[in-house]
Amino acid sequence: MRDIDETPLSHDETAQAFQADVRMLSRRRLPSIAQRYPVVETLRRIGTDFLTAQQSEHTLHQHAPIPLTISKHYADAARRVPADPPRISIVTPSFNQGRFLERTIRSVLAQQYPNLEYIIQDGGSTDHTMQIVDAYRPRLKHVASGEDSGQAHALNLGFRHATGDIMAWLNSDDMLLPGTVAYVVNFFLQHPEIDAVYGHRIHVDADDQEVGCRIMPGHNDEILRWVDYIPQETLFWRRRLWEMAGERLDESYQFALDWELLLRFQAAGARFVRLPRFMGVFRVHDTSKTTSWHDVGQREVRRLRTQLHGRPVSEAEVYQRIRWYVQRLAWGKLLYRCGWIRH
Repeated sequence: MRDIDETPLSHDETAQAFQADVRMLSRRRLPSIAQRYPVVETLRRIGTDFLTAQQSEHTLHQHAPIPLTISKHYADAARRVPADPPRISIVTPSFNQGRFLERTIRSVLAQQYPNLEYIIQDGGSTDHTMQIVDAYRPRLKHVASGEDSGQAHALNLGFRHATGDIMAWLNSDDMLLPGTVAYVVNFFLQHPEIDAVYGHRIHVDADDQEVGCRIMPGHNDEILRWVDYIPQETLFWRRRLWEMAGERLDESYQFALDWELLLRFQAAGARFVRLPRFMGVFRVHDTSKTTSWHDVGQREVRRLRTQLHGRPVSEAEVYQRIRWYVQRLAWGKLLYRCGWIRH
């Protein structure tokens, strides 16, 4: 491998680096698995995802739809609630996602956590969103619907009503897996020095059929300076961190708002931990904001990298910096497809 301090790779050299990494993976690590699963395609897709900092249908829809099954021990985790449970606040920003929103709401309320503040901030939806919300209003801490300037603005409005010691947001087409909240709370109670946690994610289609996943390696602060790899729907943080980072999301970002917040968390000295558990469900569908990433989203990512590193950063250099992490992501997927990692 080239040293990261050398001249950044050209696009042709980046392609060659991909091929070299694939040969290394096939030759040196678990060759029997490499023969059972298309390593080249796996590494190429993951590399493309990170190089362009995008999440498209191509990179998220990884295999044919299969039924989503969750082990019983996930739901059992919801029963392991501490005697004096700290308050947790979750905000869902919503706009015209009525066909998915009820599944999102139910995934939160089904956590059965006794000290939960659930807040829904709607942007003035014109579909049946508010009819769905009204059915659950008695179990919600706060509901509002009105015009906003985008997702970050909606989240800021919602978080103004949050008083929890632990905080998170869940988009209106995503879901939490059973027992996630209790699992997170127990970890925070056992590790008071940790500021933020996240975990593995599952990808589902519009019909709740599993179409992919992301198995997260252990946390790495340096990698986070080059790419946003943390699955947002699995992220939980302490209020103290939110306060140190300014208690807001940057409303100038439409797509990279979560990475911008994570970088401010990092600048505030946050201690992150990747938990070894599937925690959230990311929905892949044709109307999701993520699938329209190409223009504005990539421009925002370039803006953040330029601010962070003090100069424009090429995609080839990004891969050069994160290539070992991409390999670990690829092997996580291989282990999952072979049944060695399960949910």
